[in-house]
Amino acid sequence: MVPKNNRPTIQARDAQVITGIGKHLQSLPSLQLMGSAFTPAELVKLLQSRIDSAGAVASSKANFHSTVAADRALSTRVTQVVRALRQYVLNAFGSASPVLADFGFAPPARATRTPEQKAASAAKASATRKARHTMGPKQKKAVKGNVSGITVTPIVAPQPTAPAPTPVNPAATSTGSAGGTSPHTA
Repeated sequence: MVPKNNRPTIQARDAQVITGIGKHLQSLPSLQLMGSAFTPAELVKLLQSRIDSAGAVASSKANFHSTVAADRALSTRVTQVVRALRQYVLNAFGSASPVLADFGFAPPARATRTPEQKAASAAKASATRKARHTMGPKQKKAVKGNVSGITVTPIVAPQPTAPAPTPVNPAATSTGSAGGTSPHTA
């Protein structure tokens, strides 16, 4: 796997190099690197400066992003307030008032269409209506559906039949003994 050369990886590698210098190169008086002489302390200082610089960049970047986010939020809020103020000034002083210029607002522009533009718009609307087969409410009332070749049979619900009366046993009703019970009395 190829090591990444991003800021945190470089910082970790530099810290490891500093550890190695402290363990193995402290006893040397100087090292010849790239045509210059470096003491171990100078090497550590150089590497530590890159670590510190990368840390400063990271914190500046975070600060930059938070500052930009705060600026965007403020800009959104102020834009809404300015729009409301413009509407207030228009309502209070009128759209033709010179007071609008004092605020830096322009009067609302009304688009005036030429007769040719109006005629072209009407022709296009008519063509669209015909292409879509759309109708107005009065035209819709005049349209009736024609059913041909189909016999429509109305569905009639059957009449409910009355329940047949239950036969009464004449023997049970004619014997009316004083202490007896009738099957129809409860």
